[in-house]
Amino acid sequence: MNTEQKVAVITGASQGIGAALVKAYRDRNYRVVAVSRSIQPSDDDGVVTVSGDIADRKTAERAMIEGVTRFGRIDTLVNNAGIFIAKPFTEYTQDDYETYLGTNIAGFFHMTQLAIAEMEKQGSGHVVQISTSLVDNPIAGVPSVLASLTKGGLNSATRSLAIEYAKRGIRVNAIALGNIKTPMHPVETHAQLAAMHPNGRMGEISDIIDAILYLESANFVTGEILHVDGGQSAGH
Repeated sequence: MNTEQKVAVITGASQGIGAALVKAYRDRNYRVVAVSRSIQPSDDDGVVTVSGDIADRKTAERAMIEGVTRFGRIDTLVNNAGIFIAKPFTEYTQDDYETYLGTNIAGFFHMTQLAIAEMEKQGSGHVVQISTSLVDNPIAGVPSVLASLTKGGLNSATRSLAIEYAKRGIRVNAIALGNIKTPMHPVETHAQLAAMHPNGRMGEISDIIDAILYLESANFVTGEILHVDGGQSAGH
């Protein structure tokens, strides 16, 4: 087992941004633990898949065990899995609320706590959260209270963890997204979503990959909430 080759754990890895991240990290010669509820086994010896709900701590435990047992270390965690349910505040159900907390908060907690415990053993590591620009810049007509509640919490946790672990060689950052062309957005909504950005277009998955890979190599950057949102955070 070659324990010198770096290892990334990526949640929400079966499609969209997560699947693209698996490829991007493999292209950088990382080995990858790919986590998702619906993920299938990989033919790539450098990728191990873990199927499960990240709201369940056992999924995080299996992911870390697989990474350490198969590859010998954990260097990066990308907390990509997340949900967005656009409803007026008074129409959210208890199930909506619990689903948000399970995926966006509990999933982050379990995965990050166990990953950082492994990173501490080697004195280095990097954690990245996927957040949203709606936290700082709500948009009329886009009801997003539960997204702001949970992703805003991740932004605060990102800064707090960055300070707590700065002297232990572990960096923590987040990417705050605008509207990105992923399977979550039907094609017929793209024109309307593009118009929400000052630069007049939706983001591409490649825009997000570029930003995460920048943070991966930016060793002097920690505690950063990097907005990749076509200018939404600057104004309207």
